[in-house]
Amino acid sequence: MEKKTLTIPYEAYGSIAELGDADRSLLEAAIEATKGSYAPYSRFNVGAAVRLADGTVVQGANQENAAFPSGLCAERTAMFAAGAQHPGVPFEALALVCSREGKLLPGPGSPCGACRQVMAQYERVSGRPLRIILGSGGPVLVFEGVESIMPLIFNDL
Repeated sequence: MEKKTLTIPYEAYGSIAELGDADRSLLEAAIEATKGSYAPYSRFNVGAAVRLADGTVVQGANQENAAFPSGLCAERTAMFAAGAQHPGVPFEALALVCSREGKLLPGPGSPCGACRQVMAQYERVSGRPLRIILGSGGPVLVFEGVESIMPLIFNDL
């Protein structure tokens, strides 16, 4: 037996203000998307925004349902809408933020495993790494490629 270690490369920023224009704009779109969140049970509002290769930005917000788990995460809402409304246009980046009662959380949120798997599928279809921006009211983390946040991705190949 041999023990090994996985290393996850990422960029860490102190705040949204430190990001470049494109990433900051996408994160601001995710923040705006939290307003469309329907979260009467958890009161945990999540917003996501996907930037496509043609510059189009598609937003999504979490949608809860009394018949749990019939709701849907913000990331999948945004990705599925982008895939349906802009078929064949590659994904470039996805930004995600979490808030409660209109205030961004102090630290970045993180996508669930199901959302990460959907990101992996769209990344594979796009033929390029998906830039993932996890924002907050403070630090922002940026990852290049889904494998950075989900090593050993399920792959049907």
